[in-house]
Amino acid sequence: MKTQTGGIARDQKAGGWAALYLAAAYLVAMPYFLVFSDYQSVTAPAKKVAVLVAEQDGMRVMELVTYVLFGVVLAVLALALHRRLKPGAPLLAQTATVVGLVWAVMLVAGGLVFNAGVDAVVGLSGSYPAQAAAVWQAVEPVSQGLGGAGGELLGGLWVLLVSVAALRTRTLSRPLVWLGVVVGGAGLLSVAPPLRDLAYLFGVLQIAWLAWLGVALLRTAPLTAGAAAHDAAPARDTAGARPVRLAAQRDAS
Repeated sequence: MKTQTGGIARDQKAGGWAALYLAAAYLVAMPYFLVFSDYQSVTAPAKKVAVLVAEQDGMRVMELVTYVLFGVVLAVLALALHRRLKPGAPLLAQTATVVGLVWAVMLVAGGLVFNAGVDAVVGLSGSYPAQAAAVWQAVEPVSQGLGGAGGELLGGLWVLLVSVAALRTRTLSRPLVWLGVVVGGAGLLSVAPPLRDLAYLFGVLQIAWLAWLGVALLRTAPLTAGAAAHDAAPARDTAGARPVRLAAQRDAS
């Protein structure tokens, strides 16, 4: 039983550190792509290729940190939350875990496609600039689609499902849960073209949600099976002893 309890505690700590990494990855990615890199402000394919060639090392590293590794670490968090939420809301927990793992795979795939495309474009840019631009026009939409550029459907749905499951099981604080509901709702609404900018709100609020979640997982542990059995034992003993006490009272009378 101690081994099981220790395993659950380790899983929760792993999930806590994973959540903190994801929050840190967002904090690193947003300034890089919005401030330090010129890529987001460029629209012409030839100019995009020029930016990729000039910033190729930094872009590759950022894609690894914020997509490939992000997806792997997200899977760790999704599984830790599954173990925490499953006892009280099994169907919701399982659905949230499936969505979280699918999102993780998509992010990893998006980052790998982006980096592979950068390698191809850089190799072509010197001798065949027109072909390099054509290749990037084909690669970029695939990478962006896998990464959620069309709206944070999977990310929003995962956060919302986790929050609803936590609300039912009371395994996370209510303020954290309701923040998750807002984050998840913003992600889902960003799928609609007129509300696409809500994806930025999703990203900013998710930093706070992930950081708060990470601290919560590191500080607290869910009720283990052993603890639940221990808490339930007195009730069973009392119920079992009741007929004995009644029989003793009848004999005494």
